[in-house]
Amino acid sequence: MTEDWRQALALLEQDMLRTGAAERTRRAYALDTAQFASFACERSIEPTLVGVRDIRRYVAALSESELAPATTARKLAAIRALFRCLREHGQIAQNPADLIATPRKGSYLPRVLKAGEATGLLESIAPAEGEGEGGPLDLRDRAMFELAYACGLRAEEIVSLQLHSIDHDGEQLRVEGKGAKTRFVPIGEPAMAAARAYLERGRPALVQSRPEQSALLLSRTGRRLSTSDVRRRLRAHAARAEIAGGVSPHALRHSFATHLLDGGADLRAIQELLGHASISTTQLYTRVESARLKSAYARSHPRA
Repeated sequence: MTEDWRQALALLEQDMLRTGAAERTRRAYALDTAQFASFACERSIEPTLVGVRDIRRYVAALSESELAPATTARKLAAIRALFRCLREHGQIAQNPADLIATPRKGSYLPRVLKAGEATGLLESIAPAEGEGEGGPLDLRDRAMFELAYACGLRAEEIVSLQLHSIDHDGEQLRVEGKGAKTRFVPIGEPAMAAARAYLERGRPALVQSRPEQSALLLSRTGRRLSTSDVRRRLRAHAARAEIAGGVSPHALRHSFATHLLDGGADLRAIQELLGHASISTTQLYTRVESARLKSAYARSHPRA
């Protein structure tokens, strides 16, 4: 890679750090833009000389490699961000990636648990407060997934929780979301009970090796959990609860939103609770509800 490309990629990284982009986003964009830089270097094209035709050729090469449209769209978004950064710093006059159409993604409806499935999954993990003892890891998992479902948390938001994130008096959770945006979400009584049980009987056993640790949710060795830890533990509990198809943290988040919609919450309230920047993202759940109603109609109406 040439020095000009190294500087361009470093400039994007600095801008993303300054604007509070999530670490996961920064890693993905760094990988995607480095791949495009390699493509350009092979053709002796420096950052300031990249044109629309060059990016079109790159997107065509991605399509020929049979990447999913969503993956190609993400890589194109990273390239747009790179050239937007160069334009804002006065290195180019216009962003060549702005003229490239984003590949159409396939229609996707998120996995949603039934309310009974969510309850069964959570209650299978560890006893709630006052119902007996549980091991520290099970107490942690019960608190973790109760909070995830009660507050509609992303996987990154789960592992970012701090000890001070729980407002015990106000029964709400301080969540640090995408783009360093903070939101406050109410916590239901079952999740509060699970959190109390974990803090009183589970976390003290896990934090012994690292008493200075400020993370709420700890591993067996007292470190902060990773998102892969969260997904692995949830898959294991879902398998034990015999939930077909597996469950991801995002499925709990989708279930949170859909169950609120079922209960009569309006989209604006759900948008704020989820931390969506745009109401159009939240409107996905109206499609979920519509699909569910159509399925019920097809099963039940005599002339469906």
